[in-house]
Amino acid sequence: MEVIKTEIEGVVIIEPRLFKDERGYFFESFSQRDFDKQVRTIHFVQDNESKSSYGVLRGLHFQKPPFAQSKLVRVIKGAVLDVAVDIRKGSPTFGQHVAVELTEDNHRQFFIPRGFAHGFSVLSDEVIFQYKCDNFYAPQSEGAIAWNDPALKIDWRIPTEKVILSEKDKHHPLLADAEWLFDYHEDLYKE
Repeated sequence: MEVIKTEIEGVVIIEPRLFKDERGYFFESFSQRDFDKQVRTIHFVQDNESKSSYGVLRGLHFQKPPFAQSKLVRVIKGAVLDVAVDIRKGSPTFGQHVAVELTEDNHRQFFIPRGFAHGFSVLSDEVIFQYKCDNFYAPQSEGAIAWNDPALKIDWRIPTEKVILSEKDKHHPLLADAEWLFDYHEDLYKE
């Protein structure tokens, strides 16, 4: 796998080595050994999958400690714009984001470390989205910020009138008004 660094430290794009022939293709979608060596040592404990249609926007979500999560995300079918926002107070990149298009054709994966809010918008008619988490889902630890916060300047690549949100995602605070954020100087991976 090739690890592509982004403008925010720790947020990376992973491009697999694809083997194609007349029968189709093969690639190794995850290797714990290679991930630990090239990205960071992580122990993933939960895999999730969602199916969505064009215009669905999920985010921007995170989990607070002690249930903070890293995510390794990818698309099995369709295309999304996947976004990670740095919400670590004191970080030199606080409030900045990385956006990457993940598709069934490019087979890219996106690693979002702890301390970031995550979301995606569906660009294709339908998408099947999979992700690994390094901590279990804990509803009492949920946090989120508004997907359309003007300070974040995220172009979700969907007209606003076509965005489809859950009822919960319609009511998240702006980053400036968030009651809880991560501390850049805290080790979020300390056991």
